[in-house]
Amino acid sequence: MKNNNYDFVIFGAKGDLSRRKLFPALYKLENKKMLYKKTKIIGVGRINWTKNDFSKFVKKSLKKFLIEKINKNTWNNLKNRLTFCNLDICDTKNFYKLKKKIKKNKIIINYFAIPSNLYSKICKGLYKFNLNLKNSRIVLEKPIGNSFSTSKKINKKIGKYFEESQIFRIDHYLGKDTIINLLYLRFTNSIFYNNWNNKSIDHVQITIAEKIGIEGRNEYFNKTGQTKDMFQNHILQILTIITMKEPKKINSKNIRKEKIKILKKLHFIKEKEIHKKTAIGQYSYGKINNIKLSSYNSEILEKKNSNTETFVSIRVDIKNKTWKGVPFYIRTGKRLPKKCSKIVIVFKNTTPKIFDKFSDFINNKLVIYLEPNERIYLKFLNKIPSLNKKCKLKSSKMYFKYSKTFKNKNIPDSYEKLLLECILGDQSLFVHVDEVKYSWKWIDNIINIWKKVSKKSELYLSGTWGPSLSKKIIERDGRKWI
Repeated sequence: MKNNNYDFVIFGAKGDLSRRKLFPALYKLENKKMLYKKTKIIGVGRINWTKNDFSKFVKKSLKKFLIEKINKNTWNNLKNRLTFCNLDICDTKNFYKLKKKIKKNKIIINYFAIPSNLYSKICKGLYKFNLNLKNSRIVLEKPIGNSFSTSKKINKKIGKYFEESQIFRIDHYLGKDTIINLLYLRFTNSIFYNNWNNKSIDHVQITIAEKIGIEGRNEYFNKTGQTKDMFQNHILQILTIITMKEPKKINSKNIRKEKIKILKKLHFIKEKEIHKKTAIGQYSYGKINNIKLSSYNSEILEKKNSNTETFVSIRVDIKNKTWKGVPFYIRTGKRLPKKCSKIVIVFKNTTPKIFDKFSDFINNKLVIYLEPNERIYLKFLNKIPSLNKKCKLKSSKMYFKYSKTFKNKNIPDSYEKLLLECILGDQSLFVHVDEVKYSWKWIDNIINIWKKVSKKSELYLSGTWGPSLSKKIIERDGRKWI
């Protein structure tokens, strides 16, 4: 493996992200023998743990969050890599403890599994003890900041100590194999490549639905809301991959360049359009699978009713030659009927006049399920076999399912894939500072207008597809959610 002389340092090793995502991903890489044999995994935290304490904590986390059964040999190999560094990141002089645990000439991959307002403190400590050399990398969890102004300050402080080529801003959606496949689906199949534009496409729908509520993240979510947590953080990244032009090469520089072009061309929604193009909602009482569920406000125990949105729906328009006139209807929310991440490409109905007598035409649709049960199908019309001169048409599907086609292939977890890309030093699946900037500018514009017009979150029953205003956004244009 390239770049094999490296160690992992995890800041926030005791946190939820490390337990749920990082430890299982590192275990899987170990199991596939994708880690260099001399690599150490150094957990960092304020707690006074020994190496043995940290090992017990990691194993307990794997037992809870790893789907597969723990392999004894794999665990022993992983366990031998683990060590712990007791360190308060707010006290810069303490970083000498970390320096002692790191051998010279090693590539250090520093994972910041902590809130973004603390990133600069770690950077300062690494800098003080010369741990920010050019072969060092830092991995940052998004969202970075909670607005354009805060993200700008954070990125500026980080930029004092690390160059952009060293910074890996992680968005776990970009590590999903189904998302990565979108580029290959679009650009290697002529049937899509030649029809992926406003001449052939009528509109696009993106749905990111969750059955769960806020899952105990009361304080964080009540300050953030679904728009910042999901729309700015993940959905705009999906949108850029769907709409970007073919890059000159499949590398980080060219992919990022095309994604940034899309973000710069997003139509800024005006105040007079805000009620027609956006809808926000908040889940109330309801049922999912006959299980009674409480309302958002009862969960966060607010004395005064919170207006924080748990659902957002927005019509997005892109002001460039390729996508002019093609609306993108996007919705995301919590406590919806099912967990589902899907993209629906609805093609224009360009049927020749000789077939006008048929009244049951449908638009062709390409439906891409990102998760769960990853699959792609193309919806088309087919004649029903018959001796009758009067033809009847039936809607049919060309169907592809990942689990059926790749029976013996284990689809990598997104964090597993992204950690490996960090090791290889490839930034193609990571977010450039300009992407963060333009995403926040566009989202901030909408949020500021909501505040100005005192837009209220419409209540919707848990287990339904969100507020009625979400339907009106798309139905106003003569279309409907699929």
